[in-house]
Amino acid sequence: MRLSTKSRFAVTAMIDIALQGNAGPISLADISTRHQISVSYLEQLFSKLRHSGLVESTRGPGGGYSLSRASETISVADIIGAVESEFHKGGKDAKPLADQHGSSEAMTQELWATLNTKMVEHMQSISLRQLASEQRAKGIKIAARPVKRGVYSAPKPKQVQTTAPNSVFALGRSLLGSH
Repeated sequence: MRLSTKSRFAVTAMIDIALQGNAGPISLADISTRHQISVSYLEQLFSKLRHSGLVESTRGPGGGYSLSRASETISVADIIGAVESEFHKGGKDAKPLADQHGSSEAMTQELWATLNTKMVEHMQSISLRQLASEQRAKGIKIAARPVKRGVYSAPKPKQVQTTAPNSVFALGRSLLGSH
């Protein structure tokens, strides 16, 4: 199993969404700003996360990503498995034991396979909700953000107060009255 920056960024972004709770969809631009991850990289990650059913997207103004199911049902292993193609396969260069008989790799393969299994089990035991709760306990503050909902109302124009006459007759009276 290989854990890369891709895994770390995916877990970080998912914690960010879990911390936001029910604040509505979170834009990738907001996540990018908070964690200094490029938006194009996040787009690649969230495409995989969406394909795996971990997040759902909302289009349009005020759109973004939200969790597709409860945070306690999403494990770290689910997130890493979604973005890492080799996570559950054991790596693309893993060879059958018969091919490695007698090699130095064959002597330790069982050790690495057991270690890999233990790591996957441990990651399956950690939920996204636990990670978000740990961040809240550390004092991470969630910035309140305005809720963006589709169409914005235009500002109401101020009513203009005028002292000019409002008709031809009023204009005539004002001109005749001034003489």
